[in-house]
Amino acid sequence: MSFFKHWRILPLLLLSFSGMAAGSPSDTVALWAGYKVPHGKEVTLYAYRPEKPNGIGIIVCPGGSYFWLDKKAEGELVGEWLRAQGITAFVLHYRTAGHVEVIRHARILLRGKRHPDMICDAQRALQHVRDNADGYGIDAGKVGMMGFSAGGHLVMSAACFHAHSFIADAGIRSQASLRPAFVAPIYPVVTMQPPYVHRRSRRGLLGDNRIHDMQLRDSLSLERHIPADCPPVFLLNCQDDPIVPYQNSELLDSALCRKGIPHVYIQYEKGKHGFGASEELGSPESRGWKEAFLAWLAQLF
Repeated sequence: MSFFKHWRILPLLLLSFSGMAAGSPSDTVALWAGYKVPHGKEVTLYAYRPEKPNGIGIIVCPGGSYFWLDKKAEGELVGEWLRAQGITAFVLHYRTAGHVEVIRHARILLRGKRHPDMICDAQRALQHVRDNADGYGIDAGKVGMMGFSAGGHLVMSAACFHAHSFIADAGIRSQASLRPAFVAPIYPVVTMQPPYVHRRSRRGLLGDNRIHDMQLRDSLSLERHIPADCPPVFLLNCQDDPIVPYQNSELLDSALCRKGIPHVYIQYEKGKHGFGASEELGSPESRGWKEAFLAWLAQLF
């Protein structure tokens, strides 16, 4: 008798779960599930949803020289911090060359993971979030991107190259705009050219067999490709950065000024690199970037 009772309510339960799935997207999304994308299985989007969302969504791209991802300070901690502010955050684990490739140099012969894989993942994340904005409780017009180090180059690339649909090459057609509402590159990699290039990031992005391709270097040196309709930018770095030369951000600031793009540029004297949303890393001065960003965001919306 008990079996039949449970059997009779099973369709109702399935209907209930089906409705939940349709109205509320999963907090963990395999962005390339169902698509034939090389190494697409590792691309995952993690949602951090506040109890009372304020309508703003931010896709977070951790750094790691395009070889790996700093999933803690520049990923998880950022997602938790933004969630605490009422912002719906989405931490993107995009494709990177891989830890082993730093030493192995296999991409001299093999394609591996390289540009445009990373920008394609970023656009796919933006498209997914906007297509599911109602389910996430956010405004599709208020979805921006934040990135750290190489992730800063990635989100700024999304701002610079939004007119080209990289996801269309993967078979996705969407009416969602691929232009972020705003971008926040934090101590970003910007240029692919000397004297200020971060060589490891350049190699991670281009691949071992393309690092001497001058045309490709130029095309991904973001200070040379700021569009007239670039979204507003929040730019931040530290003068004592031992990893990415601080002049990267100065190049970007100058390029944004020349184009008349609304932006704010903050340069701290001390803080080094890689502090993300950590309360231990960086300096007391540089850890204040979070309050500065929230104040800028409040003015933006």
